[in-house]
Amino acid sequence: MSLVVVVVCAATLGAQTAKTPKTITLSGCVERDEAKPEAFTLTDAKAKKTYRLTGADLREYVGRRVQIDGGLVVKGVKIAGGLQPNPNIAAQAGALDPSRAAVQAATSGPMRGPSTDVQEFKVTAIRSAGSCE
Repeated sequence: MSLVVVVVCAATLGAQTAKTPKTITLSGCVERDEAKPEAFTLTDAKAKKTYRLTGADLREYVGRRVQIDGGLVVKGVKIAGGLQPNPNIAAQAGALDPSRAAVQAATSGPMRGPSTDVQEFKVTAIRSAGSCE
């Protein structure tokens, strides 16, 4: 009998400690994503940050100012990079003429460009707030 009471108390305590996700409200204009026409983005006016919107059909809100409620989608860690300069130059170490190494580094282009990652925002509610100008 006492074992049942302990299990029920532990289950109740576990349910009480679970946190509900934080709801965030953003406002801005809904636009079609240039890279993916079937996707939509919103640039938050206050934070000057762009979000990719998911979780709702936003076609009717394109070009309109809205307030949306929802939350940020957290994904795993993304690791990007590589050897600098390229692996071939790095493997040759001191055996390469420095002038050739300089030409190689200047003509190989940037290893990493500007970040084009846009944070994903899952929409739970939409309110129209006028038109975009």
